[in-house]
Amino acid sequence: MARKEAPIAKVRIIGIFAHVDAGKTTTSEAILYHTGRIHRAGDIDQGSTQLDWMEQERERGITIMSAATACHWRDHRINLIDTPGHIDFTAEVVRSIRVIDGAVMILCGVGGVEPQTEAVWGHANQENLPRLIFVNKLDRIGASFNRVLSEIHQRLTSSAVPVQLPVGREDGFHGIVDLLTERVYMWESDTKDYTVTGVPNEMLADVEVAREALIDTICETDDTLLMQRLEGQEPSLDALKAALRSATVAGVVVPVLCGASREHMGVQPLLDAVVDFLPSPIDMPATVGHRPGRPNEKVKRHDDATEPFCASAFKITVDPYVGHLTWVRVFSGTLHTGDSIYNPRIEEKERVGRIYRMHANHREQVDVMAASDVVALVGMKSAVTGDTLCDPEDPIVLEAFDFPEPVISIALAPSSPDERDRLNGAVRRLCNEDPTLIRKINAETGELTLSGMGELHLEIAVDRLRREFGLTPKVSLPQVAYRETVQRPAEVRTTYRKQSGGHGHYARIELRVEPLGEEVEGEGVVFEDASPASNLPREFVRPVEIGVRRTLEEGVIAGYPITNIKVTLLDGDYHDVDSAAIDFEVAGSMATKETIHKAAPVLMEPVMALDVNVPEDYLGTVVADIGRRRGTLNEMRVRGNFRNIDGEVPLAEARGYATELRSLTQGRGSFSLRFKRYDILPEDLAQEVIAARRERELQPAIA
Repeated sequence: MARKEAPIAKVRIIGIFAHVDAGKTTTSEAILYHTGRIHRAGDIDQGSTQLDWMEQERERGITIMSAATACHWRDHRINLIDTPGHIDFTAEVVRSIRVIDGAVMILCGVGGVEPQTEAVWGHANQENLPRLIFVNKLDRIGASFNRVLSEIHQRLTSSAVPVQLPVGREDGFHGIVDLLTERVYMWESDTKDYTVTGVPNEMLADVEVAREALIDTICETDDTLLMQRLEGQEPSLDALKAALRSATVAGVVVPVLCGASREHMGVQPLLDAVVDFLPSPIDMPATVGHRPGRPNEKVKRHDDATEPFCASAFKITVDPYVGHLTWVRVFSGTLHTGDSIYNPRIEEKERVGRIYRMHANHREQVDVMAASDVVALVGMKSAVTGDTLCDPEDPIVLEAFDFPEPVISIALAPSSPDERDRLNGAVRRLCNEDPTLIRKINAETGELTLSGMGELHLEIAVDRLRREFGLTPKVSLPQVAYRETVQRPAEVRTTYRKQSGGHGHYARIELRVEPLGEEVEGEGVVFEDASPASNLPREFVRPVEIGVRRTLEEGVIAGYPITNIKVTLLDGDYHDVDSAAIDFEVAGSMATKETIHKAAPVLMEPVMALDVNVPEDYLGTVVADIGRRRGTLNEMRVRGNFRNIDGEVPLAEARGYATELRSLTQGRGSFSLRFKRYDILPEDLAQEVIAARRERELQPAIA
């Protein structure tokens, strides 16, 4: 157990990220095997992986929940987080990126740079996260290291530079060349360990060119090495490694490695690169937050066990044996079991009952946690994803997580009246675990809806309700999350007047609505007060805004939230006796509805970025089907015997596409969808949506 208390300079906190089926979990399992954390690497096809422990993960062969573990390599502790590759589970990726110090981006040697790769890369850019790239599956037919490297330069970063070259191609791939040491690591069939040899004669020229390019790139990041290079000297190996590490930590260079994780080729050199090039917590900038309630008062925390305690809750799960688990990354300080920590969001202290180091769903109890730890806590009953947990005497609030909006919804109904409360409680628990699952109950009809990132996301949620909670809810077909907006400015003057004996009700306001911009962005509401204070006291402005925003949330033409709109309060009038805050709230709602109807309201639909990989023989059929679904094509690329289609399709037309694509390609096609933007829905389709929405609202009342 003493090994786990590695000096903080010898700690690496990394995430494994990739597009679905690029080999994240296989790589993670191989890492755990070679570091001695497990004695046999799990197999996705056999459902025996350590990190994909959920039944749904093992059945489907995909990662759904991010899993954390720790292992050791060369006297370093590596905290590793394996994340999902499917776009529906983006929340797991977003929250993992916020709590790691470095990332290993895994690319498929055949698929290259795929949509989720680009999405994760964008999130990593926002956090200035140091990265390595590992080109996996180079033993597959159609794999090409050079083609993938070209895609990396075109679509991810021009700063990527190979530090390894593959030996052999496709099924002849059996080793890698380390360009800095000019050593060749070779793997024989059915062995997990390598032998070291010299560079094959046929590769000498390629290795020399690639090595010179690598050394030039490294020297350009360090003035001392650059001077040596210009003077005709070759810097020492240690100096080159140190400079490459500094450049990687700074994000100036992204080293590219290669291998085939399923056959364990390249995994040990990858571990060496994690230790050699990715940062320790003390290499990273201080974590910055602010004082509770004082956003302008900035506070810093360094990864130091002696500083005031500060941690971020990045994941909430419910363990069947120990209950509510709060996963945290400790950024500073030290805390023992039984100590109390402060949650600024709820302004309360909670006591830490137990501390666990996690290996997937296996727990290992410890008595203390300190800076650089990734652990799970028992006792934080009120914590939610994104909460800051800190020293009560020196509080801090870290930046909140920013999750994407759900785009698809289903209605859930209990199979019997007795199940209603259990269903509500179970759905609430799922939503507490996953911030991209949104639960709503219609105040008028009592209908329970669950919104998520895609059909698979919701399918998994319903499956968990059945397996984990013993519920069998009735499920409606997925409903698309449409939005409403306006196309032109409009103004109204609205008066709310009511006399019912005693004090009356009076409020008059003048309101203008207009689109936020020329392009439909799909999100955003701006409220602005431009009314003269002499005409309308300031205490009545806030009630107007409340009425406006409530109406915009409820929608006007079809009951969907109204977005991409600016609402301006131009003027108002009140009565000394008969006017109250609630009157202006009602007037704000009335005026908003009236103005929206005058401003050419339209429905908007979510449009998804579609990425399809299809055998060449089926290309024409698949393209025709995309056109039938109101889709458009942006680009086509060649990937071995497959064709990659980059396009767009409305979400409403993409429902059930997984089944249709399997049918069109005899099971050989694959695709991914991710939200891109909202577009105006054609008028004839909008009328159908409005009619269907009204019919659904009437059904419960008729029943």
